[in-house]
Amino acid sequence: THCISSAASDVYKRQVHDLDGVIKFGVAGNMAGHLEQAGEASDFVAVEAAENAPKGLFPWHVPGAPGVLGADPVSADTLCIPAGEERVQQEPELALLCDLEWNDSRIVAVKPVAFAAYNDASIRKPAPKISFKKNWGPQSKGVGNLVAVDGLVVGGLLDRYRLASFVQRDGEWHAYGADTPLVGYAYFHQTLLDWMVDRFNAQEDHGPLEDLPGWLAFAGQPSQALVGIGATAYTDFGASHMLRAGDESVVVVYDSDQFEPAALQEWVKTRTVAPNGMSVLRQTVVEAT
Repeated sequence: THCISSAASDVYKRQVHDLDGVIKFGVAGNMAGHLEQAGEASDFVAVEAAENAPKGLFPWHVPGAPGVLGADPVSADTLCIPAGEERVQQEPELALLCDLEWNDSRIVAVKPVAFAAYNDASIRKPAPKISFKKNWGPQSKGVGNLVAVDGLVVGGLLDRYRLASFVQRDGEWHAYGADTPLVGYAYFHQTLLDWMVDRFNAQEDHGPLEDLPGWLAFAGQPSQALVGIGATAYTDFGASHMLRAGDESVVVVYDSDQFEPAALQEWVKTRTVAPNGMSVLRQTVVEAT
């Protein structure tokens, strides 16, 4: 079963940034209410974490890894759901492209250099590891245009940004993820970056989580990583409607100085080029043949 890659994805990768060789991770449980809405809170009952802290990091693409984890799942314009699968849900997130600073075999700093809108689309089914629900092959993830950013500091550029997502179905537009300020993440700024350093160096194979030092060593101590830092809560529509072929899925990371939430939804319908400093991911949902 497969979906056909489009030329637009290839152009995107050439012009913006080639992410094929970049190791990719996600943060689980970094936005209040998301795990409960996604039906995944029970997956983490045996995972110890500080109150309000994320539950852990998980890999969703490790270049060279065996199985689907080694397949590059990123597409800029197409989301391919498995044939007959009715439990794929959009997960709107902020993704950070980060430089990883190493000292011998340990990461000592994680430094964001760009951000993007990200769809961490997930299959809602039981699985022993989070990664099993995340990467089912090419075009199972989406990353929008990358926008340069200098770090993740309090009072910095991203403090005024928001994350929103939409789905067009049968000609009607619906808000899918709750329009949320990025500072609404449980862990953000240096707190998030320090937590990531700790998890990269110390997270063990436990429950739904995996051995991160092992994967980083397998990848040859990579100099960069793309990290989705967590999905927002869902609207009523998003919580009760899975994606299906024919939908248009949109995730937007936008400057609140440029748009009010209501105006943003009207802009999304126009399909015009995004203003500078805004990351937009538009994907047509198709079913594998």
